[in-house]
Amino acid sequence: MARAWHLKSRPSGMPTHDDFELKELSLPQVGDGQLRIRNRWLSVDPYMRGRMNDVKSYVPPFQLGEPMEGGAVGEVVESKAEGFAPGDLVLHMGGWRDEAVVSARAANKLPDLGAQPQQFLGILGTTGATAYFGLLDVAEAKPGDVVFVSAAAGAVGSAVVQIAKAKEMTVVGSAGGPDKCEFVRSLGADQVVDYRDGPILKRLAAAAPDGIDVYFDNVGGDHLDAALALARNNARFAICGMIDSYNKGEPTSLRFIMRMIAARIRMRGFIVFDFQPRMGEFYRDMGQWLASGAVKSRETVAEGLDTMPDAFLGLFKGENIGKMLVRL
Repeated sequence: MARAWHLKSRPSGMPTHDDFELKELSLPQVGDGQLRIRNRWLSVDPYMRGRMNDVKSYVPPFQLGEPMEGGAVGEVVESKAEGFAPGDLVLHMGGWRDEAVVSARAANKLPDLGAQPQQFLGILGTTGATAYFGLLDVAEAKPGDVVFVSAAAGAVGSAVVQIAKAKEMTVVGSAGGPDKCEFVRSLGADQVVDYRDGPILKRLAAAAPDGIDVYFDNVGGDHLDAALALARNNARFAICGMIDSYNKGEPTSLRFIMRMIAARIRMRGFIVFDFQPRMGEFYRDMGQWLASGAVKSRETVAEGLDTMPDAFLGLFKGENIGKMLVRL
């Protein structure tokens, strides 16, 4: 019998284990145009916290008492869809469970890029694509720019650091604690600030004394304030996420928002799915960078379906370096 994590209650503030319930899941028979998939790798991502609230957003909320969803890589074990056969590895959204029956239209075979399957949930998945399109399209970053990246040791942030260096930019990364800061340095960042070691504004000013051209925001809060305070004229901000506020239920402070006028700062939020038609371009460039060693991937891996809530909650406690994954 398949098993899946269900949303038992809607969290108030930081979720707890009591908000989740692991239950047996009766799978339907595989119909025409469908696949039965045995999952190998599951993704947990900060955006899933927003889906636990009963509010309208760019993705619908999780339903109480129903199986949760998320990115997954699995092996086809039964197919009634043309173009798919048992043994194929596919990327799909039937995560938070060990097996799933999905429409073949909602599954994609893993491209042959010589990569490990789990990398298609990280550096070669929406994580890497978020970094790629956010930095190069949304922020229009170019060689010579000074780029500030918050949560630079995380899944998206670590990809941004490496893409920026591959494109000949100067990178200042922010991370929490000596181990994470050393990891960001190993990716090639020119300067790294430890936000746990003093006010981020003061530390960023020391690391980028002439200001910044681009800010890639994964955090919000005091990081966004610092970026606004130190932005050069015509700076571009790509607003990817604000994990600092996800469990607080209140917006970021924006103490220096008035600098947007004088410095002509452009701030743009984005969703990676906006760039879905251009994934071929992303696979081409990221595949080459991985093959050459210009970009590397790192994962923090939890073992077994039972660990899903712990892995998810670990995102908000800073327990991951690189992409957080669950291996089945």
